[in-house]
Amino acid sequence: MALLLSKSRKLICLKPKIGFLSSVYHNHTLISPNLRTPFRILGLNQSHFAYFRFGSTKAQTQLNPMHSIHNDSQVLDFPGGEVKFTSHLNFIPETREERVHCYRVLDDDGYPITNDFAQIEKEVALKIYTDMVTLQTMDTIFYEAQRQGRISFYLTTVGEEAINIASAAALKTDDFIFPQYRESGVLLWRGFTIQEFANQLFGNKNDYGKGRQMPIHYGSNKHNYITVASTVATQLPHAVGAAYALKMDAKNACTIVYFGDGGSSTGDFHAALNFAAVLDAPVIFFCRNNGFAISTPVSDQFRSDGVVTKGQGYGIRSIRVDGNDALAVFTAVHEARKMAVNECKPILVEALTYRAGHHSTSDDSTKYRPAKEIEWWRRERDPVSRFKKWIEREGWLNPQVESDLRSNIRKQVLQAIQVAEKQEKPPIKDVFTDVYDVSPANLQEQEVSIRETVRKHPQDYPTDVPV
Repeated sequence: MALLLSKSRKLICLKPKIGFLSSVYHNHTLISPNLRTPFRILGLNQSHFAYFRFGSTKAQTQLNPMHSIHNDSQVLDFPGGEVKFTSHLNFIPETREERVHCYRVLDDDGYPITNDFAQIEKEVALKIYTDMVTLQTMDTIFYEAQRQGRISFYLTTVGEEAINIASAAALKTDDFIFPQYRESGVLLWRGFTIQEFANQLFGNKNDYGKGRQMPIHYGSNKHNYITVASTVATQLPHAVGAAYALKMDAKNACTIVYFGDGGSSTGDFHAALNFAAVLDAPVIFFCRNNGFAISTPVSDQFRSDGVVTKGQGYGIRSIRVDGNDALAVFTAVHEARKMAVNECKPILVEALTYRAGHHSTSDDSTKYRPAKEIEWWRRERDPVSRFKKWIEREGWLNPQVESDLRSNIRKQVLQAIQVAEKQEKPPIKDVFTDVYDVSPANLQEQEVSIRETVRKHPQDYPTDVPV
């Protein structure tokens, strides 16, 4: 909000006529000359100001706090909108009588149950299927590589392939991705190669993170994919801030932030939703509700009807979708993006799915859920099989092509591992770069110290790390 003084020295608020920013008349000045410097730091000046939403709180308007409407009932003209009075003592119930419905296109056998979905061309549908198969294959082989001790950590997307690939297919390349750590398929869709995935997992000299991140903490500037952080939900406020910047720059793009049901139990989740709603930031909140925050079931996390109902509490348009239905996910995100970009509105999407694998290689999920339950979801609700049945009925895929596809992808992944494993690790000096323009004295001392330590005790350090 820009607070301005007119020539008569009266405090007023101006609202832009078009879009987010507008010009201020020349006969107005900022409240105090002292405010000019911080405005310039932010890239603003007297010709820019922020959007102010609630017209009923304008200082120059004398409000009548109560007035009569139909049938002599009264309303309170409260900031944010009129509120009707009632003589009935009614508490809003803690739950709805019926849970929010879940949008679906394909049934478990891959048959469409509606025509209300975004149409997908053959080439796009085949790429969706190819990338889902690639993601499955990568997960299988990289998981085995960790079990063999070749990489230190891994985390799969088993059962959540449709969430990854179909949501990515509905976005544009100019949209920014703020992932958690189970969205490698989004990066795959954007063109990140199997070799680039392997380089990051092995932390070799070709890893864009220079070996300084845990495996599966991918990032790519080229693909507008913000580097994964282990801390839960910190990416949510970041995504809103980036979306707000896109809005200020009048970009035809949005951000999308992925998070799990556990992320909705953090303070960052609530701060981000409120921030986005109040400032109309073009961001898609994509909640991957797979039933568990590691070992904590959703029943122990919240009493609300999932995550979708939380959107309305903050004034955000929301939808619940079948996360194992690629067509439903694609359609929901496709429509969410249009609303976010065209209307400058945040959208909340809750995708109901099931994590059909362990949380990570550090977890044994059979300790907190039945093995039969996991197997049933893998067999009966597999999103890849469901989408495959649909494209086969469309005549876009046959068994021989599908068999060749899986064989070829497996060879590519195995080859990528062999190449990545043989590459040198990043040099020790890279541990101390990319933070300061000129390295401070204490870091210079640490660098000298670690080099000396490695030389004195070479048996305790990898031989493929250049000193």
